[in-house]
Amino acid sequence: MKRAILALEDGTYFVGYSFGAEGETIGEVVFNTSMTGYQEIITDPSYKGQIVILTYTQIGNYGINPQDVESERVQVNGLVIKELSGMYSNWRAVKGLDEYLKENGAIGIWGIDTRALVKKIRERGAMKGVISTVDLEPKSLVQKARNYADISELDLVKEVATKEVYYWKEGDWDLFKGYLSFDREKPTIAVVDFGVKRNILRRLVQEGARVVVIPPENAQKTIEELQPDAIFLSNGPGDPQRVVEGIRLVRAYMEELPIMGICLGHQIIGLALGGKTYKLKFGHHGGNHPVKDLRTGRIHITAQNHNFAVDPDTLKEVQITHINLLDQTLEGFKHESLPIYCVQFHPEASPGPHDGFGIFKEFIQLSCSHQK
Repeated sequence: MKRAILALEDGTYFVGYSFGAEGETIGEVVFNTSMTGYQEIITDPSYKGQIVILTYTQIGNYGINPQDVESERVQVNGLVIKELSGMYSNWRAVKGLDEYLKENGAIGIWGIDTRALVKKIRERGAMKGVISTVDLEPKSLVQKARNYADISELDLVKEVATKEVYYWKEGDWDLFKGYLSFDREKPTIAVVDFGVKRNILRRLVQEGARVVVIPPENAQKTIEELQPDAIFLSNGPGDPQRVVEGIRLVRAYMEELPIMGICLGHQIIGLALGGKTYKLKFGHHGGNHPVKDLRTGRIHITAQNHNFAVDPDTLKEVQITHINLLDQTLEGFKHESLPIYCVQFHPEASPGPHDGFGIFKEFIQLSCSHQK
């Protein structure tokens, strides 16, 4: 077993074993509290620029299959786990996690005390870190972490967003048929891809939408050409204040078309409406966050993956619809007079509970009511 080191910018380092590709990787270190779903997590474009710690202890036991990925490749900058399963068992699996990371050039470290590491990040906050299998000198790695740019200074959306317009027709998974395919006609929803998860597209299709995915670059021109019935702003990585194209897009169409956003899309809408965003201490990453729908009083257990949040005190002319019961942060709002609605959590789950599926149905109904 080849040695690997994870070093943090505060001088802390952990010695473990390498899996996946060999080499060196750097990024912001965060932790995810989901007990399953490592395949969806590592392929989620929102994790671009980050090294992810999985808090569940045994990872890799059900392998990797080609159906459950959230994008076409591994997106995390690195993966940190307690124990790598020596074998996998699942009827859909075609390869192991170690092999999958190798194929994608992604670096992982296992065999370290992930509880101590998570506790440190909870106390100190998210930190920059380096995983290396080639440089095993802790002082050198700590300095590399300190010299790395803050995630808020990086334009990560450009690294994960689509460069071409394409239509998506895949819906939910069926045990016997695989992913179902639909050829919808109306309503047409333009999904602006800041790093969209495939399950968001599947949920929109499943609920009845015709989905066309567009790049954020020149999105206004593309929407003028496509003439969709509604606009959807996807999830994605990094600081929402850097996504200037998205903010301009919302301001250009907020009085013309229904607009919905999830995660980064939610933050972009908040900024477009004059609100402010701020960075959370260690972010929300996991499949077990309780969110209260203030309209009904119902508690949803939700999947979350974000480092930034919208300050509700800076928003005007909106109705707060959802709050996080762990720290009272804003999880959703709608405009009082315009057809704008957004949530911070991930109602499409993947991985996570399905409590929020109804969010998509609401938006499809709103889109239908505004069809041309």
